[in-house]
Amino acid sequence: MFSALSLLTFVTLALDIAANPVVIDRSPVLSIPLTKIHNITSGHNLVASGLARAQSFKDRAKAHDLAEIRKRQSVPVINEVVSYIASVGVGASDTQYQLIVDTGSSNTWVGATTKYVPSSTSTDTGDRVSVSYGSGEFSGTEYIDEVTLSSSLVIKSQSIGVASSSEGFEGTDGIIGIGPDDLTEDTVSGVSTVPTVTDNLFSQGTIAEKVVAISFEPTTTDEVTNGELFFGGTDSSKFTGDITYTTRTGDYWGITQTVTYGSTTIQSSLSGIVDTGTTLLYLEENGFDKYIKATGGVLDNETGLYKITTAQYNALENLVFTIGGTEFSLTPNAQIWPRSLNTDIGGSASSGEEAGFDFIDGYAFLERFYSVFDTTNNRVGFATTSFTTATTN
Repeated sequence: MFSALSLLTFVTLALDIAANPVVIDRSPVLSIPLTKIHNITSGHNLVASGLARAQSFKDRAKAHDLAEIRKRQSVPVINEVVSYIASVGVGASDTQYQLIVDTGSSNTWVGATTKYVPSSTSTDTGDRVSVSYGSGEFSGTEYIDEVTLSSSLVIKSQSIGVASSSEGFEGTDGIIGIGPDDLTEDTVSGVSTVPTVTDNLFSQGTIAEKVVAISFEPTTTDEVTNGELFFGGTDSSKFTGDITYTTRTGDYWGITQTVTYGSTTIQSSLSGIVDTGTTLLYLEENGFDKYIKATGGVLDNETGLYKITTAQYNALENLVFTIGGTEFSLTPNAQIWPRSLNTDIGGSASSGEEAGFDFIDGYAFLERFYSVFDTTNNRVGFATTSFTTATTN
């Protein structure tokens, strides 16, 4: 279990070997824009949601056989606090649904807010779909329908779940799952797994490789279009240098890493996952305690996060992820919760003595590095983002 003192625990990044990415020209357009949204009621809500998701990942990792997976129903939870949203068209009428982009799950489904209306392209398979996300869930019926990501990314026959009931997805319509297809196992009645959107784009010849790359630009704005989801390869305008890759492990986009802070080793060659559905960076308890001791953070009961003074912030060092011999560093600014959003989680609006902070695995790390999820070669990759100016918190 994750204790209350481990609310920044469970880290998710690491890489092993360097290789050249599949670089694709931007014409035709094989990407869709992503919009960042916040649905924050408090820091405690943010922390609890991430902890529930982390526990769900742990539960599935312990499920070594199919029977136990079915018993646990341990498909990962969705973090509804901070999300990146893609506008996705479904059906002959190209009805637009605002879907959470999630690398930690693989089913695509709609209907949480905007109602799904079958059209001439829709086929009701009669199979039931049910996915439990820990802090949320949906259930409904499987349809095969046309899904339009962009004018160049049209899937003629995609399995989608149409929700008859859902919980935990306020303000969004569902999920576009870009995790490995293993994660669809036992989610649709009558079949073992279902093809993901990436699988289908590849099988129909739209993309040459089953690769999805994600680019985010750091921002402190509540709602802004600052991301890109690129299918079939990588967008060379979004990163610099080489991409470092590691072989995927486990059911998720799992990898291994070493983390250091100054001269302190926080983690040494431990395993975790890369996940767009997690807001904060989570470390196992021993590593987390080392980080808090080194930075001087103090638990803020108002938000459930840890806070530091201005002097402590000025003394922060980089948090370094050693990835296949390459160092990926979170600067001090990248380790704190955006101060302009402090009041959203119940903290002080001041950037001084009450400046709450957390260091972040999901979005805050991914917003500062280019990430590649390569199903064809069973690997995950990272590179330095091409955004040269970091957003100031």
